[in-house]
Parts: sequence; structure tokens; C-alpha cells
Amino acid sequence: MSGVLWPHSIWLQAAALAGFVLGGIYAADLMERLLGRYVAGAGVRAGALLAGPFREAALLLSQQRSRTERPDAPAWALAPMLLAGLAAVAAGTVPLGPSAAVAGVDSGIVLFGAAMALVMVCVFLHGWSANSFAPLVGGYRFVAQALSFEMPLALVLIAAALPAESLSFGEIVRSQAGLWNVVRQPLGLPLYLVAALGVTFQGPLATPDAADLAGGTRAEVSGAALLAWRLARGAVLVAVAAVGAATFLGGWSGPWLPGPAWTVLKTLALLAVLVASRHLVARVRLERFVVVAWAVLIPLALLDVFLTGVFLL
Repeated sequence: MSGVLWPHSIWLQAAALAGFVLGGIYAADLMERLLGRYVAGAGVRAGALLAGPFREAALLLSQQRSRTERPDAPAWALAPMLLAGLAAVAAGTVPLGPSAAVAGVDSGIVLFGAAMALVMVCVFLHGWSANSFAPLVGGYRFVAQALSFEMPLALVLIAAALPAESLSFGEIVRSQAGLWNVVRQPLGLPLYLVAALGVTFQGPLATPDAADLAGGTRAEVSGAALLAWRLARGAVLVAVAAVGAATFLGGWSGPWLPGPAWTVLKTLALLAVLVASRHLVARVRLERFVVVAWAVLIPLALLDVFLTGVFLL
């Protein structure tokens, strides 16, 4: 049934993927607003909540863009577009249903990993091109952060690929028909979520755009440029959650509902976890995270690969 729901035209597939990503960005924003009001003890009005993202987007579009002295203007404008492009590449590897991926390549894990590694370039470019102190420091922070979470991210994805004997996300989903990887590899999903927080730099790992840097890489950004940066970050968040759903939660697998519906529900579940971390987990110091990543997370990721191999044998 899920194969019937998925369009065969590449343009319709791309449109469906764009709708999936934009819907995920909207859902994540609603979760953030709802949780923020709950933590603050404020009341919630459904109409104001649902219209909030659109009102804020309209307000940003009406604002004038801020300027700094001698910025690298082309690079500054290019950074959010590159980040959005990487999010599109990453999301395109995720199968929303059987044979339903825009870029259903045999080495989807490699393509996703390469896209997430290049996020470091976009974030640093966004901070460096403003020619301002706080954004530059934020860019350097993300470089140190990225070099720490990329190895655990790669290792847990490799461990998830071992049972499927394939680097294709479609085959990884099919290999979980009898048992999801979240059960078969209990270390995998927690380590992946930590890496996901790092690559989307939010919650406890929001060091590049932290408050102590007055916003970090986005300190000098306003108006439409800030909206573009937020949308690009949201697209990366949705792509990372969708990959996590496919890799560890069985992707489209599930009873009663069509395959794409299960993918959406599982992606929303991981989005809720990632968004909730913004309010429920305090931001950690960058140097402490680097030490923990190299001394704890990487050994645990190696252990995950080893235990997966033993389980398969």
C-alpha cells in the first residue's frame, strides 16, 4: 500500500520530500513553542500557537538586514544556501516507503555522512564571513565540536549497516523487519542522538550559537538572512531525525498504517526528543564535550560495532 501512495515521477517525489521537510520544520517549531510555554507555565492558545511560525517568518521578512564592516558578503549569503542544500542531500537518501527515496543510492550512509561532515564548512563560513568577533568564535567552536561527534556518528551508522550487509538505507530498513536496531543495538540510538544534537548544534550542544556569544554565528544576522539560516538549520534537524528513524526504528515498517505514515510518525518522535533537549538539558561546556566525546563516546561507538559483530556471528 505504501508503494501505491508514493509518486513515481522524480519531480513529484522531490515535491513530496520538500513537503515532508517543510512539514517537519513546522512541527519542530510548534514543539519548541509548546514546550517553552509549558516550562514557563504560560497558557497556550491553539490559534496563536499554529500561526506563530508564520507570524515570526513575516516579521523577519519585514526587517532590514544588519550589516558589519567589510564582511565577505557572497560567502555570508551562500552559507545558509549551502546548509539547505546539504539538508536536501541528506533527506533525499531517506526512503519514506519501500522504493521511495529521491536519491535511493546503494551507498546512502556514505552520502549522508559526507553531507553531515560538510555542515562544518557551512557553519564556519557563516561565522567567518560576518567579519565580527562573536560569529567567528562560534564558527571555531563548531569546528572543535564537529571533529568530536563525527567519529561516533560514522561508527554507529556502520554498526547499523552490518546486519543489512549494505550501505543503503532501504536495505537497512528491510533488515529490521523482525527486530529493530534500537533493540538489537541498544548503544546505537543514544549515541546517534548525541551526534545529532552536535550536527544540529542545539540543546546541550548549542555552543556555536550560544547566549554567551550573543547568538554566535547568527549574532550579526537579521531579517530574511536570519530566516534563511533558521530554515536551513531546521531542514538539517528534520533530515537527521528521518535518518535516525530509518536506521534505528525500522523506517516505514509498522502495522495498519501505510509505510510513509510510519516514517513520518517515527521522525516526529525523534524530533520531539531533539527539540525537548533545548529545555530539559543544560548546555555543556565545549571543552568538556570534546573530552567526553574522545574518551567516552568513541569507545562506546567502537563497542557498539564490536557487539553488533558478535550478535551477527
